[in-house]
Amino acid sequence: MTAPSTFGLSTEARNLHWLLSNLVEEVPGVHSVTVVSSDGLMLLSSDPGLATAGEAGPKRGPRGSSADLATIVSGVASLTNGAAKLMDAGGVKQTMVAMDEGSVFVMSISDGSLLGVHATPDCDMSVIAYHMALFVGRAGHVLTPELRSELRKSMESAQ
Repeated sequence: MTAPSTFGLSTEARNLHWLLSNLVEEVPGVHSVTVVSSDGLMLLSSDPGLATAGEAGPKRGPRGSSADLATIVSGVASLTNGAAKLMDAGGVKQTMVAMDEGSVFVMSISDGSLLGVHATPDCDMSVIAYHMALFVGRAGHVLTPELRSELRKSMESAQ
């Protein structure tokens, strides 16, 4: 998979790519970030071109693949949404999974899309949650059906 080019994308799409890249570059402990649509398709990724399992290069995301992170984010969201329904607990706003060798954060975006972050095990969880909330606040209102379609097509053409 190769990184999608931002050339030819709308201003809104380029801004979302920039926000996502900024989240990875500016927040300590963040390995990779993805935005997943409500139907589980990856719309944006911070590292679509990173090495996959067995290839040379840095292993930053789950097995080095942003597609794996998108799948994990979608699955975690589905599981926690199901649990919330069973417990009559309302909507799920954020989920955090702490593991020995990393952490995964999932946050809902207003349109049903999801923001997922893979981070180091020693990350400052409150800092990551804060920056995720900033991203959601900035991205949520521009993630229209038209923009989701544009982003989906961009990711498909990069594969």
